[in-house]
Amino acid sequence: MKDSASDLALFRAYIERLSPISQPTLDQFLELWSPLSLGRKKLLTRQGETERYVYFVLEGLQRAFHTDDSGREHTVIFSYPHSFSGVADSFLLDTPAQFSLETLSRSRFFRAPRQAVFRCADDFPEVQKLLLKATSMALQGSLFRQIELMSCGAEEKFRRLISRSPHMLHLCPQKYLASYLGMDATTFSKLMGKIEL
Repeated sequence: MKDSASDLALFRAYIERLSPISQPTLDQFLELWSPLSLGRKKLLTRQGETERYVYFVLEGLQRAFHTDDSGREHTVIFSYPHSFSGVADSFLLDTPAQFSLETLSRSRFFRAPRQAVFRCADDFPEVQKLLLKATSMALQGSLFRQIELMSCGAEEKFRRLISRSPHMLHLCPQKYLASYLGMDATTFSKLMGKIEL
């Protein structure tokens, strides 16, 4: 891996916190990753294509969104520093992506190719455990969000968003936040005016 020492140290520490891994195995795993920088509104993955990379976000904001048959976009998830990103189900199952992934701001990543990650996981049980832990955390977040979408009204969803991630109000266009919460932009705007931040 070739990038700044501070980025590499940060990524190394993140992995070590996520799942115990020996230094030799971690060194092998880190060799798979390379730096990538993109400007805003750049597609990393297009709906219908297969996700070929997993990303670790160093800088910037991204969103995954589904485009329905009428062309309407539905924001599914945001990713930001310091977390993994990518269209996880497509990456894991080697199937066409149901979502697109794009940068919303200038973004920097480390990325690793799918085939190399799976070869490494085959060779090192610790990497398998790391992938399982990361996937389990993503599933947990997705299920929590599904419960929230089904059981909360618009105001409660808005309140939970600003309680959990207040920084998103300053980082992300309101239309994407509204879509993420399953409401139209007018409702979101009214809630912005009604609820004390």
